[in-house]
Amino acid sequence: MTTVQADLAPTGVLRASINLGNPVLANGTPDAPGGVTVDIARELAKRLDLPLQLVCFDAARKSFQAMTNGQADICFLAIDPARAEEVAFTAPYVVIEGVYAVPRDSPLTTIAEVDTDGVRIGVKQGSAYDLYLTRTLQKATVVRGAEGVDVFRAEGLEAAAGIRQPITAYVAEHPDLRLIDERFMQIQQALGTSRSKHPDTVAYLHEVIEDLKASGFIAASLATSGQPDATVAPPA
Repeated sequence: MTTVQADLAPTGVLRASINLGNPVLANGTPDAPGGVTVDIARELAKRLDLPLQLVCFDAARKSFQAMTNGQADICFLAIDPARAEEVAFTAPYVVIEGVYAVPRDSPLTTIAEVDTDGVRIGVKQGSAYDLYLTRTLQKATVVRGAEGVDVFRAEGLEAAAGIRQPITAYVAEHPDLRLIDERFMQIQQALGTSRSKHPDTVAYLHEVIEDLKASGFIAASLATSGQPDATVAPPA
């Protein structure tokens, strides 16, 4: 095994933590997953000449835990300072947006108005936007649930936070809601591994991601998986 192989996958199998809870990045079932993160994991395993094991979860926090407790060798997560304490990230490969949904008759029309006293925002626990809003909101309150829209509905909250594509689709199916089109955050999705890995290993992962962006691999994978509106991150 090469140095990178041995360092990244000491078991001899590349174990990739996949978050099926983000439909922009992954889809399908644990037995038959697909999407850009699965495609990247397969390409990385191919380049390293390693067998691949996909370890699938339904939430980013579970995918992160798998990375930090040794169940996985690589992960696909949004870059966040809290996660970066334990995960070494590449530059992003995809950039997506966080937006709010509100009741159609809500007086809230801008992201600034959402961050006001008395406003409660439903979020998916442990998601990138949960971490971001918890860190940046000045007046509004974060309410966590298994899904942001579910806790928003169940508790009659003033807003629900989520990723633009699924939130937009949800609003389209529920005429009692509307979207605040302005994004409250830009979510940078990256490949990550443990901070205990050798710098050369992290540099190799960074080079692979840059190559996959430049070659059109990421854009083609997003299109194939039905996510053509997702934005490929610019070169690092």
